[in-house]
Amino acid sequence: MSDLIKVAEVGDLQPGECKTVSAGERELALYNVGGKFCATDNVCPHRGGPLGEGTLDGTIVTCPWHGWRFDVCTGQSPVIPTAKVEKFECVIEGNDVKVKLDGD
Repeated sequence: MSDLIKVAEVGDLQPGECKTVSAGERELALYNVGGKFCATDNVCPHRGGPLGEGTLDGTIVTCPWHGWRFDVCTGQSPVIPTAKVEKFECVIEGNDVKVKLDGD
């Protein structure tokens, strides 16, 4: 089991927002989906766009560079079956949003 790394506080991200966060030496995209926090790799597999700077609509983030879309809860593209981003478990401890870096 990997250690949990604090990446934000609950109040840093309102529902429907996303942002780029650092977790150790990794850069992740953090999302608030209606009060539930999700995290994925920040790099879009298409051309490396920053998903944390994208637009979140429900559970779908749209990459700001070329419009590729991913479900932030599953990491899977709703359009391209072979396209996905690595996702990470988020845990809330008090006011802290923490991420497990081993992915799933």
